[in-house]
Amino acid sequence: MCGATEGGLSLAGVDVTKEAVIQGKVVRGGDPVGGAYVRLLDRTGEFTAEVPTSATGHFRFFAGDGDWTLRTLAPKAEPVDRKVRAAVGSVAEVEISL
Repeated sequence: MCGATEGGLSLAGVDVTKEAVIQGKVVRGGDPVGGAYVRLLDRTGEFTAEVPTSATGHFRFFAGDGDWTLRTLAPKAEPVDRKVRAAVGSVAEVEISL
């Protein structure tokens, strides 16, 4: 894969064959949510990392193989948990609706 889905984050400079990438977009009513926070939790629920969403609602993590939970925190929204599986050599694309 040489690029992300249309309108998604570019994978230019990322060697996907050596990385397990989890990336996506946070939306509310179809509109991007910038300034939200997406947490990466391991299979036991332990906090691993956190990133803010961009102005276009996008986020990206480099993770290890396995099952993960994305927890999204945004103003005026309940936290949203989303399960995702990461694997080296692939990109897990996720859209999270608040």
